[in-house]
Amino acid sequence: MASHIVGYPRMGPKRELKFALESFWDGKSSAEDLEKVATDLKSSIWKQMSEAGIKYIPSNTFSYYDQVLDTTAMLGAVPERYSWTGGEIGLSTYFSMARGNATVPAMEMTKWFDTNYHFIVPELGPSTKFSYASHKAVSEYKEAKALGIDTVPVLIGPVSYLLLSKPAKGVEKSFSLLSLLGSILPIYKEVVAELKAAGASWIQFDEPTLVKDLDAHELAAFSSAYAELESALSGLNVLIETYFADIPAESYKTLTSLSGVTAYGFDLIRGAKTLDLIRSSFPSGKYLFAGVVDGRNIWADDLAASLSTLQSLEAVAGKDKLVVSTSCSLMHTAVDLVNETKLDDEIKSWLAFAAQKVVEVNALAKALAGQKDEAYFAANAAALASRKSSPRVTNEEVQKAVSNRALLNECFFWMLVHINSKPEIHFLQAAALKGSDHRRATNVSARLDAQQKKLNLPVLPTTTIGSFPQTVELRRVRREYKAKKISEEEYVSAIKEEISKVVKIQEELDIDVLVHGEPERNDMVEYFGEQLSGFAFTANGWVQSYGSRCVKPPIIYGDVSRPNPMTVFWSKMAQSMTSRPMKGMLTGPVTILNWSFVRNDQPRFETCYQIALAIKKEVEDLEAAGIQVIQIDEAALREGLPLRKSEHAFYLDWAVHSFRITNCGVQDTTQIHTHMCYSNFNDIIHSIIDMDADVITIENSRSDEKLLSVFREGVKYGAGIGPGVYDIHSPRIPSTEEIADRINKMLAVLDTNILWVNPDCGLKTRKYTEVKPALTNMVSATKLIRTQLASAK
Repeated sequence: MASHIVGYPRMGPKRELKFALESFWDGKSSAEDLEKVATDLKSSIWKQMSEAGIKYIPSNTFSYYDQVLDTTAMLGAVPERYSWTGGEIGLSTYFSMARGNATVPAMEMTKWFDTNYHFIVPELGPSTKFSYASHKAVSEYKEAKALGIDTVPVLIGPVSYLLLSKPAKGVEKSFSLLSLLGSILPIYKEVVAELKAAGASWIQFDEPTLVKDLDAHELAAFSSAYAELESALSGLNVLIETYFADIPAESYKTLTSLSGVTAYGFDLIRGAKTLDLIRSSFPSGKYLFAGVVDGRNIWADDLAASLSTLQSLEAVAGKDKLVVSTSCSLMHTAVDLVNETKLDDEIKSWLAFAAQKVVEVNALAKALAGQKDEAYFAANAAALASRKSSPRVTNEEVQKAVSNRALLNECFFWMLVHINSKPEIHFLQAAALKGSDHRRATNVSARLDAQQKKLNLPVLPTTTIGSFPQTVELRRVRREYKAKKISEEEYVSAIKEEISKVVKIQEELDIDVLVHGEPERNDMVEYFGEQLSGFAFTANGWVQSYGSRCVKPPIIYGDVSRPNPMTVFWSKMAQSMTSRPMKGMLTGPVTILNWSFVRNDQPRFETCYQIALAIKKEVEDLEAAGIQVIQIDEAALREGLPLRKSEHAFYLDWAVHSFRITNCGVQDTTQIHTHMCYSNFNDIIHSIIDMDADVITIENSRSDEKLLSVFREGVKYGAGIGPGVYDIHSPRIPSTEEIADRINKMLAVLDTNILWVNPDCGLKTRKYTEVKPALTNMVSATKLIRTQLASAK
């Protein structure tokens, strides 16, 4: 029985690629140094899978930045502003597209489906010239082959690539990206021909857009694309891989009818309903790659349940055509549990990271082939039983608080949720959150008036999103404090000094609403999780977010509560250093949920309500401590949106409601901010309005001011709003004129009295040499526009 891995983490078990990339970008190491690190990582991953017994090992899933950008490079679809003159795309052009450079901005970055990974959005139009400009897929296949490992080269499928693209600047929004199919397929044919010549026998096309709601025209593109590729693919086994959700019936029909395709891969964790489609109509003679091991979480697989599912599928696909696989690429989970030496033994026994999931996949394949490792299966069953019965998982007080408050105007909801991959109907009695307990008593315009009387802010108030640069020195202080190498007194003194520096910088820049810079925080979710009950933490459980940026998601294993105040000490200290308003900075419940590895033994919304009640206590303590402006970031609200429209309303209902729970008890004069970043917000703008925040700061500049189109199209927004005026994920420093131009574009669609001026996102990844001039220009541009507005009056 065969086994397969859809993809694997690239960063390395100790983030080796991250450090190599940042050293290269800083000019401290050469391209050869970077390539050596990459070569070592790739070979260790391939060898690890080979030694674990995996038959279908992926190649071309490694990337220096992003797999979609790799495809853009392969197709030579480089936007003109990067002055690329043809030939093989080098690192300079590649990283300019990803990060921008001194003279031109980066390409847009947005969330990869409903994950916390970001991809670089291709910019295409009728005049885009395509050419075979990166031979990476073939090079990696040959690299693995030289090690004696035959791999399955992975390409992003041509239709998904186009559906994930956007019209380039200056191209009509109505331009059909699928009209470019005929232009890119010849390059795909060249790649396939080279792979065949190199000896490849299998090829994997990732077509994840098949799980989305597609219209007939989009589905027809899949049929025509693979019909066109059929002769080029002749002699190869072709796997089309889908993931992240159920595949709709029409898409399943299209997929299983594609020309020249040998195998189909499905996510049977988030797409359990796909099982019904497979059982009712799976084409004979085709391979079924069954994604039964979860690629997006860190819980040990229920091997007995997965084996049962696989045995039922044997009768459908045939014993020799069933392949055990992961639900999606393992890049969305942590790398290797072996590096977790400090994690609690009981909790550790409940987990499986990418390396352990590879072993699980192979154990299931062997069990199906009649070589079941009884001891391994018994240990797995014991760990699952321990988790189910552990008193650490359940807190009766928390359960009672959630059920007593639990939700939405005495309505009742039926909801289908998936627990341990088995659909079960859960009856949710939504009973007692009434009136002022979930919505502030006065409307936003009355609140803004009350807040302005107290805060006395100028027109177009300036602020930043929260974090300031995290220097090497700051990280050293936190590390030494954690290792007990410095005393609490020394730690507090060092952090106080940093906050004082950040406050002084902002006052000198003449920013209106200040932040304390978050020097005490390692990560916007981990910091809070460390102070909430029901969370566990890893030492090396890093997951790539974008480029070299990695996050270490906390593990929510039990009921969540807040034993003590989390941020009040630092916020109060920072406010005492200035007469200007100082924002209290919190991460919202939906973002904490979406950026954590979440328990899979209860519905996600129940966990979210628990977190919301914990954050509510913190908000009320900040207000009592004299903090007049409190920001509750919901950076990840949009990314949790289900991929299928039929499921949107339920998610948005509980997600928005969770946010409102956090601040429903504050006074009218306390100003509640929220922040959102790097997503397409236009389709959820009404839910954003329903969050009822006083001010929202939102990413805008990197996505070409896409957000502003909502307001141009007539959506009325009465709360304060700060669309970002410059992209902080690029080292480029925008000019005063450029920012002033952005502000003027905003004023064309938004009222002067609600507009705020701020960067796109937090500044922790930038250097002070970039931050100071960029913020200087931001404040100068704001003052310029204020003068113009005063003159016009």
